[in-house]
Amino acid sequence: MASDLHCHTKISDGSVGIEDLIALAKRRGLSTLSVTDHDTTAAATRAVILGRRQGLPVIHGVELSTADPVRNGKAHLLCYLCDTPDRLEAVCRATGEKRKAAANEMVRRVMRYYRIMPELILRHATGSTNVYKQHIMHALMDAGYADSIYGEVYHQLFGENGRARVEIDYPDVREVLELIHSAGGIAVLAHPYLYQNEALLEELTALGLDGVEVWHPGHSEEQTAALQQYAEEHRLLMTGGSDFHGMYSRTLRSLGSTSIPDECVEQLLAYKETKKRAKE
Repeated sequence: MASDLHCHTKISDGSVGIEDLIALAKRRGLSTLSVTDHDTTAAATRAVILGRRQGLPVIHGVELSTADPVRNGKAHLLCYLCDTPDRLEAVCRATGEKRKAAANEMVRRVMRYYRIMPELILRHATGSTNVYKQHIMHALMDAGYADSIYGEVYHQLFGENGRARVEIDYPDVREVLELIHSAGGIAVLAHPYLYQNEALLEELTALGLDGVEVWHPGHSEEQTAALQQYAEEHRLLMTGGSDFHGMYSRTLRSLGSTSIPDECVEQLLAYKETKKRAKE
């Protein structure tokens, strides 16, 4: 059997609710799941409880958005099995407020070019902690201005020089790494190749990074093999998953379509247990 330790729900930028996500995981025959919504632990906390009721082990997780100012880049840190999620609340709230301000500005800019009502966008964002670009695009599809979430309209609005693109000032990845550890969490660098984080990976490893996401749909076979080798050489945990967003995924991917061996989950849990004993 296999496990998927990277997926998103409606609480951030996914299109599927927590209950349906767990039902899908059971239908796929996954042995373990982790809900890792962006900058909120709400879904993970709920998923752990629902998973217990449904007989599916769910690992508490969150994906934290960060910046690498040294290299003028971005990075995502996955936090697993946090002892005190409340300690992450301040950084999640701060990022949420910045994302909200950016979303308001993006909506204003989009409405300059397309005659849609804000209510249409908010309807798709119902249940989410914020308005994401996917929600805006879904509203544009409803209004007949776009035929897909990620297509020409998305590129024009939110591409690198998009007319409605608004950048968000995320916290320093080094500070967030320290915060995760102070909260008793396991810190894993998510999809390093998506943000060209190869040099950052080496730096964070020296700073005590616990693991790296080896298996991800955005990684090629060569990149996956390179990350496996790196993790083995530096004794890092290896995680992975489908980065599932439902219909809001950039490419067609189903839950569990990228998964990890159960032995990697066992190593993650054993590592956590060892850390807990060391504190006692």
